[in-house]
Amino acid sequence: MMTIDPTAVALLIAAFIDYLIADPAIFPHPVQLMGTVIGFSTKTITNLTKNSTARRLAGMALGIALIVGSGFTGWLLISVAKHMSIWLGFCLEIMLLASCFAGRSLHHAAVAVLAPLKNNDIQNARTELSYYVGRDTDELSPQEILRAVLETVAENSTDGVTAPLFYAIIGLLIPGIGAVPLTLAYKAASTLDSMVGYQREPYTDIGWFSAKFEDLLTWLPCRLTVITIGLIARQPRKVWQSCQQDATQDPSPNAGWSECAYAVVLGVQLGGANTYQGIIKEKPLLGMPTFSITAEKVEQALGLTRMCFLSWLFVGVGLNWGIYLL
Repeated sequence: MMTIDPTAVALLIAAFIDYLIADPAIFPHPVQLMGTVIGFSTKTITNLTKNSTARRLAGMALGIALIVGSGFTGWLLISVAKHMSIWLGFCLEIMLLASCFAGRSLHHAAVAVLAPLKNNDIQNARTELSYYVGRDTDELSPQEILRAVLETVAENSTDGVTAPLFYAIIGLLIPGIGAVPLTLAYKAASTLDSMVGYQREPYTDIGWFSAKFEDLLTWLPCRLTVITIGLIARQPRKVWQSCQQDATQDPSPNAGWSECAYAVVLGVQLGGANTYQGIIKEKPLLGMPTFSITAEKVEQALGLTRMCFLSWLFVGVGLNWGIYLL
C-alpha cells in the first residue's frame, strides 16, 4: 500500500529540476506548441474577419479551445502514459510540470541584463533587456534598466512562478485531476495573454477575452503572493495597505499588486514613465524610494520569489499527503 501520492513527488522533483536547469533544450516545450497554435490562429482570424464582433467571437473561441484543450491534452497524455507504465506516466508528469515553472528562466533573464550592466556595457544591457520587456530600451539609463528588470521580476514572479504552482496544487487536491491539467490550462491562458492580450491592432478584439480571462485566473494567486511576500518580510499589514492604496491605480488588476509588494518589501519605488513604440505612458508610483534600485535589490527580489515558491510547494504537498493518507 502506497503512503505517498506519486503526483506530489513528481511536483517536488519538477520544482527541483526547474531550480537546477530551467527548461532543457532537448525536450519540446508545451509553450512553444501553444505559441505556434496562437500565431497561426491569430493570422487566420485577422485574414478572415473584418469587424470587431466577429474577431471577438473568434478570439473567445480560440481562448476557450486552447485553455480547455491544453488541460484535457495534459490529462489524456498522463492517463495513457500511466496505462502503459506507471514510471512513464511519472516521468511525463515531471517533464510537463517542470516546463510550466519559470523560476530559473526568470533568474537567467535577470542575470543576462545585470551581467553587462555590472561591466558598464550599457548598450548590451539594453539589448538583453529588449528581449524581455515591451518598453523601448534604446535610450534607458542604468537606473531605468534596473527598474525595468526589477519590475519584470516582480510581475513575472506571479504569472510565471507562483500562479502555475497554485493551479498545480489545486489539481493535487482534487481527486482524479492531478497537477498537470490545471497547470497546463493556466499556462495556455498566460501564453494567450502574452501573445494577443494587447490593446492595439490587430489584437484589440482578438485578445480581449484572453486578457480578461487571464486576469481572472491570476487574481487569487496574485493576492496570495502579495500576502506571502508580506509574511516572509514580516510586514504583511504594511504591504497589503500599500497595495490597496497604490496598486489599485495601475490599469492591470494584478501586475500593480505584485510590483507594489516587492517595492514595499525592498524599500524602493517602481512605476513611472515608460516609452512604448515612441509613446510615453505614465504608470502609478509604487512604494517609497527609501533605497535606490541596485543589482542587489534585484537579487533580493529573486530570493523572495524563491522563498514564496518553496513555501507554497511544501504547504501544498503537505496538504496533498494529508488527504492521501486519510
